[in-house]
Amino acid sequence: MIDEIKDDAETRMQKSLDALASTFMRIRTGRAHPGILDGITVEYYGANTPLSQVANINVEDARTLAISPWEKQLVPDIEKAILKSDLGLNPSTSGDLIRIPMPALTEETRKGYTKQARHEAETTRVSIRNIRRDALGDVKDLLKEKEITEDEDRRAHEQVQKITDKYIAAVDASLAVKESELMEI
Repeated sequence: MIDEIKDDAETRMQKSLDALASTFMRIRTGRAHPGILDGITVEYYGANTPLSQVANINVEDARTLAISPWEKQLVPDIEKAILKSDLGLNPSTSGDLIRIPMPALTEETRKGYTKQARHEAETTRVSIRNIRRDALGDVKDLLKEKEITEDEDRRAHEQVQKITDKYIAAVDASLAVKESELMEI
């Protein structure tokens, strides 16, 4: 039973870490990366569809993304969707190809993105601690029901804390990598 609680907690913590990684992908670093456009949806036959499902997104060079829609009539819709997103990108169209130059990051925008990255990391840490709290609550319930001994309870607490420490360290490591990417000129 304790193993199930630990496995569940570890699975949930890994999902939190994965969500942080996808959030970090959407924070611009000055380099072109198709993941920046992951949150953008386009109106396609009456349904909001992710941009990656209606067009090919390629990295043209270090600072330019190229989007080639599968249907030519989508070009204006894709442009509007990119402009409406809060990414600060200005697409330029030539025929049926949309190019998105990545603006160079100023010192001020770098600091803003770093602040955003720290906020996302702290949100993930809180999520991991909440998962720990839930797991320890489940262990405490088992102790109340006399299904485990106090020694098993103490051992489970230590093991859940080790798992939590491992995932908090992983969050800190990914934040350090993202901050170094953001501050590199």
